[in-house]
Amino acid sequence: MKRQLLFLLLSLWCGAAAGGRLTLPFNDGWQFKRGPFAANETKTPAFMQQGWEAVEIPHTWNARDMQLQHNAYYAGEAYYKKTFRVDEAWRGKAVFIRFEGVGQVAELRVNGELAGNHRGGYSAFAFDVSGLLSYGADNELLLRVDNAARPDIIPVNHELFGIYGGMYRPAWLVVTEPVHVAVTDHASPGVYISQENVSRKQADIAVKVKLVNRETRNRPVTLETLLRDARGKLVARREETVILSPGGMQEKVQRLRARQPHLWNGRLDPYLHEVTVRVKSGDEVLDEVIQPLGIRHCEIRAGEGFFLNGERYPMHGVTRHQDWWELGSALREEHHDTDLEMIMEIGATTVRLAHYQQAEYVYSRCDSLGLLVWAEIPFVNRVTGEERENAKEQLRELIRQNFNHPSIYVWGLHNEVYKPHAYTAALTRELHDEAKCEDPGRYTASVNGYGHMTHPVNGNADIQGMNRYFGWYEKKITDIKPWIEELERQFPDVKFMLTEYGADANILHQAERVGESLDWTKPFYPETFQTATHEYQWSVIARHPYIIASYLWNTFDFAVPAWARGGVEARNMKGLVTFDRKVKKDAFYWYKANWSAEPVLYITRRRLKEREQQVISITVYSNTGTPRLFLNGKPLPPPREGLTPVHYLLDDVTLEEGLNVVTAIAGDHEDRVEWTFTRESDH
Repeated sequence: MKRQLLFLLLSLWCGAAAGGRLTLPFNDGWQFKRGPFAANETKTPAFMQQGWEAVEIPHTWNARDMQLQHNAYYAGEAYYKKTFRVDEAWRGKAVFIRFEGVGQVAELRVNGELAGNHRGGYSAFAFDVSGLLSYGADNELLLRVDNAARPDIIPVNHELFGIYGGMYRPAWLVVTEPVHVAVTDHASPGVYISQENVSRKQADIAVKVKLVNRETRNRPVTLETLLRDARGKLVARREETVILSPGGMQEKVQRLRARQPHLWNGRLDPYLHEVTVRVKSGDEVLDEVIQPLGIRHCEIRAGEGFFLNGERYPMHGVTRHQDWWELGSALREEHHDTDLEMIMEIGATTVRLAHYQQAEYVYSRCDSLGLLVWAEIPFVNRVTGEERENAKEQLRELIRQNFNHPSIYVWGLHNEVYKPHAYTAALTRELHDEAKCEDPGRYTASVNGYGHMTHPVNGNADIQGMNRYFGWYEKKITDIKPWIEELERQFPDVKFMLTEYGADANILHQAERVGESLDWTKPFYPETFQTATHEYQWSVIARHPYIIASYLWNTFDFAVPAWARGGVEARNMKGLVTFDRKVKKDAFYWYKANWSAEPVLYITRRRLKEREQQVISITVYSNTGTPRLFLNGKPLPPPREGLTPVHYLLDDVTLEEGLNVVTAIAGDHEDRVEWTFTRESDH
């Protein structure tokens, strides 16, 4: 594990600093200026000289305004500039600037000359700046950024989540020899690792490398591919001499066979191999790129489940939006680690990274943690008819940049995109075809929110996902059961997943009694209702293998600048953890008790401290056996088992006037809460 983590930190998908390649962080010394700007203001000398502030990258200008008040944020033009000195020794080399994420339109100028532009706020991009630099001198960069919603770039609006503006992910300076592994192939590693015929006996590995020769004549080089296990032991090696002609990218494929491979087996055993690709001239290494390889085989069988390496694998799924309270999307590795620690704690085996490409570090950590990943593009909510080419481009970027992550098993094509139905269906088919051309070895998925298998936009991907919020946006909590059973009867051959479900919960809102539905248009969002929703609906999901994977919505509360609901501005509160990551709601412990091997003993409704009803029910989650309950030190009758084997209920408990202490004990574990009962006549 230590070796894998060291490899992760060194490589970070830009290629390790080895051979003839140099990869340097490029996040210091940036200055920032936000609009709006007057007409022609950005073309004046004063623009470059006045009004700039020093910022640290990652940076977003929406860290506060997208989170505090609905529809009161700045989305538009802003600029970053930086002066940096270029080493004279780099003359004749290839120099690139690689941005991991800029929200959402970027245009880079180097010493006043256009280097390139990029459309899309969630994928990486790289510009070749070799011919624009002054070597042995200072150079000036100017990056124009704009996060205003546009009809030709997905997402086309800020309705489901905010498009944070800025250089909110790290940037890198990459320097290579003229002959090198491609850097500008959609900012991919330039190396694509495929695997076939995977078993515990052997696996066939194909390594496609995209090479560039910037010289003016043919260049004979040695292409070497090494496969090592997690201890660094050489498993397989291939070497051949190739002659690279000058000009564009050239593809070469080397094939290796791993005998009796140690398989990547999800959370049970996230074993990573390492693939090293070297381009050599004699004994000189011109370039070297290192990539992870998790040897595994994923299969979905309709009506049966998900199979990893031939064994049925539980798909206990959560979803994740990337933003944090008062940070927005400008996160550092420790923030991603905190989120992933909680996802691991809850016992999840799979995560839907919604609704856009997330940080490279996150996918890498999922590889090493063993979390199966649903990765998707931000084709969500609405269509305009102008986004076709950008949707395809963002899908290509997602796939090429993340091709080698063993954690990813599916590419998500769209989420809740509808009218015009014919256009959306056609574009989904085109995206499916694009994904299969780029990566025949993985599944595709699309997601519908209506719950009708025959909806006109459905059936255009390998997996049909559906988002259903029974009891919240529609019907009653318990209506999930007949809905699933009807799908099982009518569509047994469809690969089906429940891709969102849940309810909002404001932890400041509590209720002693809740029904089977709640009017979400009212401002009262009690945590109690969210808990009831997840208790019942997971108990149904767990009994229906027809649902190949389920993904609760959401692990964390997140910002929605267009909303003002539940007594909080600009917030979606369907998370099991609050936006600031400080409070785990009751439903978090429900899933932890059901999914995790870690001992859980938890009394629910602990924030409902002031009680007006004297006769109550007590609910306890325990995966360590039947809990013993006490009220003010006095033993209570044994609780009954509820919806699942970890769910315990005790009805008709009479509280005393004033302070009440409820204690649960199971084995060596104890939990306690304090509730105060006050008669209504005493108010």
